[in-house]
Amino acid sequence: MNTLRKTPESLPRRQSGVALFISLVLLLVLTIIGVSSVQSTSLEVRMSRNEHDTLLAFQAAESALRDAETQLLAITSTAPFNGTAGLYRVADMGTTENWDTAGVWAGGSSVIANAVEGVAEPSRYIIEYLGPVVREENAYEQNSPYGSGQVDRIEMFRITARGIGGTNNASVLLQSTFGRIMD
Repeated sequence: MNTLRKTPESLPRRQSGVALFISLVLLLVLTIIGVSSVQSTSLEVRMSRNEHDTLLAFQAAESALRDAETQLLAITSTAPFNGTAGLYRVADMGTTENWDTAGVWAGGSSVIANAVEGVAEPSRYIIEYLGPVVREENAYEQNSPYGSGQVDRIEMFRITARGIGGTNNASVLLQSTFGRIMD
């Protein structure tokens, strides 16, 4: 009778669970990568949304600047610049600027500009009268070759416009200087 001897090579090997451990570690690494990419993507979406809000606020403020320039082209006198209906004289040196005064962007202290679609609040503007600038031109440009001393009196204004984006979190303040000759 032949007896089979069991040699160490023929015996079943004991499993130590290394494959399970490696699989769990790889699963953990893939989970961390997945969570990290989801967080990164959501951060990028929020940044994009904030950028869109800021651009919308900028467009609203730019539109308000254009409305104010149109209003200035129709003005024939600087008398209405008395602090009502969004028309101001420039603030004295050392005092709070008109656009920084509490409540200037509410009620009748500022002018509501034409509507811009998609904003949380309508854009507003104020106009400040800065004063005249006297400009002497070349006499040849004034049709007087003998230097008649003709001058232009240019009235200068500062327009400050405030635009709000799609949410109240995005606010843009723009300023421009506008000059025109008044008859």
